Amino acid sequence: MSTPTPDPLGGAETLPTLETPRLRLRWLRDDDLPSLFAIFGDPEAMRYWSSPAVTSLDEVAATVERIRTSFATREVLQWGFADRTTDEILGTTTLHRINWTHRRAEIGYALNRAHWGKGLASEAVGAAIGFAFETLGLHRIEADTDPRNGRSVGVLEKLGFVREGLLKERYHVGGEVQDALLLGLLRPDWLARRSA
Repeated sequence: MSTPTPDPLGGAETLPTLETPRLRLRWLRDDDLPSLFAIFGDPEAMRYWSSPAVTSLDEVAATVERIRTSFATREVLQWGFADRTTDEILGTTTLHRINWTHRRAEIGYALNRAHWGKGLASEAVGAAIGFAFETLGLHRIEADTDPRNGRSVGVLEKLGFVREGLLKERYHVGGEVQDALLLGLLRPDWLARRSA
């Protein structure tokens, strides 16, 4: 993993806040832990993740601390996305495995099950992708998801991701072996869709 020089975030100690019509993508705070636990502790919401659901607030707190440490080295940029009216965290979206030399990253996201089917994941992930391409200067964003996770595949394809391959038996989670569908999105294709 390469470190950006100069820092594309100008030495910032927290992520910039991004606004969408319904959401505010912001830095995760300690008071967000219960909302995060409602997401990452839900076995159904975590069904197709590469790790099992967490079982305690302490695990969530440790995850948030890792997010902060990885942000300091610019390896992970993870926003909580909050309802613009209530400021309650509804989900997260993440740029991770960032390779500044090759100008690529992977994207991940999770959404509280109570808010599925409203287009919120697409809205949040779209904002993170726009930031990656237009502010950070990345060229490629990759995603992998379990091919059985039709909701996630739909979010990615709605945003312009293209299926590039199937990675057989990539994850072993909770006694189950999972395949991974690899999808990719290039900056020129994103910009062409934005201007269309």
